[in-house]
Amino acid sequence: MKITTWNCNGALRKKTTVIDQLHSDVLIVQECEDPALSTKDYQAWASNCIWEGESKNKGIGIFAKTGIEIKRLDWDASYTLATGLSYLNKKLTWSTKELRQFIPFMINDKYLCIAVWTKGSSDEVFGYMGQFWKFLQIHKKELAVDNVLIMGDFNSNKMWDKPDRWWSHSDVIDELESIGITSLYHSQTGEAQGEESAPTFYLQRKLSKPYHIDYIFTGKNVHNASLSIGKNDDWIEHSDHMPLSIITCSTQALGYF
Repeated sequence: MKITTWNCNGALRKKTTVIDQLHSDVLIVQECEDPALSTKDYQAWASNCIWEGESKNKGIGIFAKTGIEIKRLDWDASYTLATGLSYLNKKLTWSTKELRQFIPFMINDKYLCIAVWTKGSSDEVFGYMGQFWKFLQIHKKELAVDNVLIMGDFNSNKMWDKPDRWWSHSDVIDELESIGITSLYHSQTGEAQGEESAPTFYLQRKLSKPYHIDYIFTGKNVHNASLSIGKNDDWIEHSDHMPLSIITCSTQALGYF
């Protein structure tokens, strides 16, 4: 099975022919519009989908081929950070539904998948990877399974770690590894976090501003899957992000489209 994650940079309705060239069984697409409120062609293309967004124009879409079951999971819980103090600030408690933006779902009742598009702003202490750190604290028990796939646009890299934050990129990587979940790219290339040679994002679509901020994390039963990253020559005209694809039933070596 081939599963792809791609931040399409908007207007997916105009890019379906392009992404179809990947021949993926399941697509996780960030920054796409709601099919229910878009064109008939887009609606027909997205006939087997899950979509959620903060506006009709930008959300996460999960699109599957006919015959593949994608079933959304209703995860709703909360977590309180233990401080050891005699009082408790309400800000130290958070819930799943206030985090941005995660969709847990099952593929054919075989893979537990978390579609990710982390959000943030300049006034948020827990922006971007901090949002996923919170999600991880709430759902660590559910995620600690061998068939899990966590994939998407994390907007994060070790290079932006801050020493006074325990929810940094590196801390999240360590916590995931403690429950058997690893970055497929790093395990296959042997490259260290923060030293990636293959970009997944080009700021302002400029080849002179490459970053690695999209990831696929896998549980133990999926560690032997293969990963591909789209080439900028093929994708830069369509988005500032490159697609990442995982083939879960193949022994082919790491490659690039």
